[in-house]
Parts: sequence; structure tokens; C-alpha cells
Amino acid sequence: MSNYIYINDVGPRDGLQNQATILDPQARIELINRLIDSGIPGIEICSFVNPKAVPAMSGADQIVKAFEGNQTCDFSVLVPNMKGYELAKDAGAKTVTVVPSATETMNQKNINMSLEETLDSAKEILKTATADNLNTRAYISVAWECPYEGKVDSARILSIADQLLDAGATELILADTIGATNPKDVSVLFRQITQNVDPSILSAHFHDTRALGLANVVAALNEGISKFDACIGGLGGCPFAPGAAGNLATEDLCSMLHQMGYQTNVDLIKLLDAVEYISKQLKKDIGGRMTPWFRKSLYPA
Repeated sequence: MSNYIYINDVGPRDGLQNQATILDPQARIELINRLIDSGIPGIEICSFVNPKAVPAMSGADQIVKAFEGNQTCDFSVLVPNMKGYELAKDAGAKTVTVVPSATETMNQKNINMSLEETLDSAKEILKTATADNLNTRAYISVAWECPYEGKVDSARILSIADQLLDAGATELILADTIGATNPKDVSVLFRQITQNVDPSILSAHFHDTRALGLANVVAALNEGISKFDACIGGLGGCPFAPGAAGNLATEDLCSMLHQMGYQTNVDLIKLLDAVEYISKQLKKDIGGRMTPWFRKSLYPA
């Protein structure tokens, strides 16, 4: 079994989409460059949403074009609908991501569409992207628990997964959007889905709302999952999901994995430099749980 764990940092999109301070495209490009320099292998760089609805994601085309031809990192962009997909393709995006939620109410609250409509839209995008020879990724949001409907039946997740994979998704990410799950339930769902889906195309996206983000990663690792989302500084939280705190901090995830003997190819010192940069840009102190300890170990009094 490989000792390498793939980390996808969602900070430039998920982490910044709901911040009080809106960063211009150039500041976000600088953040992405710093993440690349730290060795992060995958980065979600932007979202092709309506900038009137999400001002923090304006200039998505500029960001994609800024990294045209870059071969050192896997870049992905979120596309909420077919219009967003067309804009992303025209900008030169190579990997597009869809994010349907697993429950009726979450989809209604998020994008004012039913679960069936959301899945139909996601599948249309995946099929079109496949025909256009683009890489495709699909999330299943609120895969364990919904803030409106409570715990989600795993049978529904397995059905949605089959539909998204059949439509052309080459990677599937199960997302604990509100940070409500626990290691036992993480193990159960991944054990079920890996009976029919190769673990190599599965990934996990955890929030640290209830301080279980790292524990949930270990549970997923034990089920053969080797790809994880994380967010620099622990930023993020879905604006349409009440109670959703920040994402699992990339620096916490990398630190734990390194201590467990896994390889990530991420330079923690350079990653912490990126944390310092974004902290200054947002004008607030951010960072994972390990950040104070790491700073103290680097610069002892």
C-alpha cells in the first residue's frame, strides 16, 4: 500500500467565498502560488458562480488564465450550472467540479432547486465535460448529515454516487459539510461505498465543527481512502449550511499525517508562510490547532 496521501487545498474557493474581507483576483493568485510553492498537489482555485451572488469569486477567468500551462499542480474549479461550466471551459479550466447536496431541503436552500433537478444538472455537466475531454470531480454534500433533515440514509448516498459516476465523474468526494459526523459513521459509509467503488477515486471533505476532523480522517484512512480536502488556516464553512464552522485546516492534516509516517510532499514551513500571508490579507488571525505549537517549535523564546 502506498504511503502517499494526496491533499487538495480548497482555500482559494471554499475558504474565501464567505469571508468578510473580499480579496481581489491578484491576492488570490498570490495565495495559490504560495500553496504551489509549499508542495500542495491539488488546489481548488475558484468558482464560476454569479459574482453578484458571491462577490469573493469575481474574476474567476483571470485566475484560471494566470495558471495556464502550469504543470506542477492539479487545479480544479467549481461550476454550479451549465452557464458556469461554459464560462469555465472558455477560460481554459481543465478540471471541473459539481457539488450536488444529498437532501431535498439543502438543495432548495442552497440553489433553489429540488434534489432531482440538482442531480440532473450535475449529470448534464459531467456528461458534457466528459465529451469535451475535461477532467471531472463530483462532491456529494451533506453526505452524513444535513442541517435541515438530520442524518442521511447511506442508501441515498450510494445511489447518488452511482448516478454521478455513471454520468462521467472520475473522482467522487464525500463531504461532511457541517462537520456533524464521527469516525464510526465515516467508517461505515466508506466501507459500504468501497464494496463497489475503487477507493482510489474516492476522497473525503471534513469540517472541524465538533473537533472531529482529524479523527474522521483516520477513520477514512483505515478504509483505504488516500485523498483528502483541507483548507489553509481552517477557513471556510458553507454559507447556506447553518452551524457549519471552518474546514479541516490543511496544516493540521499535514502535521498529523507526517507524524503518522505518511508522505504528502508538503513543506509545513512554507505552508505556514502561506497561512501568515492569508491572515494578513484577511486582517484576522487564522490557523489550525497545531499552528501555535508549530510556531513555538520554530521560534522558541
